[in-house]
Amino acid sequence: MNVFGLDGKVSKSITLPSIFSGEFREDIVRRALLAEQSRKYQPQGHFLRAGFQTTAVYVGKYSAAYRRGRHMGIAIRPRQKLGGGAQGDVRRIPSAVKGHRAHPHKIEKRTEEQINSKEYIAAIKAAIAGSSNVSLVKSKHFTEAKELPIVVADNIDAVAKTKELVKVLKTIGVSADLEKSHDPKVRRGLKRQSSVRHFRNSVLIVSKSPEKLEKAGRNIPGVDVCAVNDLSIGRLAPGARPRLAIWTEGAVSSIESAITSGAIKVR
Repeated sequence: MNVFGLDGKVSKSITLPSIFSGEFREDIVRRALLAEQSRKYQPQGHFLRAGFQTTAVYVGKYSAAYRRGRHMGIAIRPRQKLGGGAQGDVRRIPSAVKGHRAHPHKIEKRTEEQINSKEYIAAIKAAIAGSSNVSLVKSKHFTEAKELPIVVADNIDAVAKTKELVKVLKTIGVSADLEKSHDPKVRRGLKRQSSVRHFRNSVLIVSKSPEKLEKAGRNIPGVDVCAVNDLSIGRLAPGARPRLAIWTEGAVSSIESAITSGAIKVR
C-alpha cells in the first residue's frame, strides 16, 4: 500500500496488516452499533407523587363514613374535598383528569443492550475491513483514490491549523467528499423551529497521537479525528456502512496490538 506525504505524492510503500483484508459483515457491525448506541440512552422515570398531590380521598364503597358518596347518583371514586361536605371531581386514578399514569416508566428498566466483547472486536475487524473495500466505500463517499484505505505519513500529526488540514485532504483526493458534507441537513418541517444542523459524515482520520490533529479537524464539518485506542463502530461504520478512512502510518502499524491488548472496547 502506498504512503502519501502531505504534498499528495507517494513517499513509500508498506504492507498492510491482515485485518484490512478481512470480510465485511454488516449483520455483526449493525448488532455492535445498536449495542453501542444503547449505552447513550437516558433512563426515564416519573415523579413518585404524580397524581396524588390532591385533597381527593377514597372512603370506601359501602362505608358509612362521611363523604361516602352513596345514593348520590355519582360514581364512587376518589373525589376532591370541597367545602360543606360537597363532592368534587374524581382524581388520583388513571382514568381521571390529572390522575397518575397507569404504567409509568421505571428508572430501573435496563435499556442497555449487552454484547459479548469478542463479538464487538469481530465487528471492529469487520468495519476496518469494510473501510478498505473500494466498492462499498465509494457507494457512500466520493474519493479519487483507486486503493483503500488511504495511508499518509506520520508528519500529518503535526498539522495544527484547520486550513492546513483542508489543504492536505484536498491533495490526497477527498475534496469532493468534504464539499458534499458541507451542506447541513435540517429535519423537514422543523426548519423554523430548530436551528440544529446535522452534517453528513465525511472522512475519519485515525492517528496514533492526534492531539494537534484533533484541534485542526474539529472545525471541518463531517470530519472526525480519533486515536487508534478510541476507535468505535460509530466512528468506523456509522449506519453500519463502511466509512472513508485515512490512516497514518503509525496507526496502521499499531492497530493489531491495540486490538489484542484490549484497548479497543465497547464504550
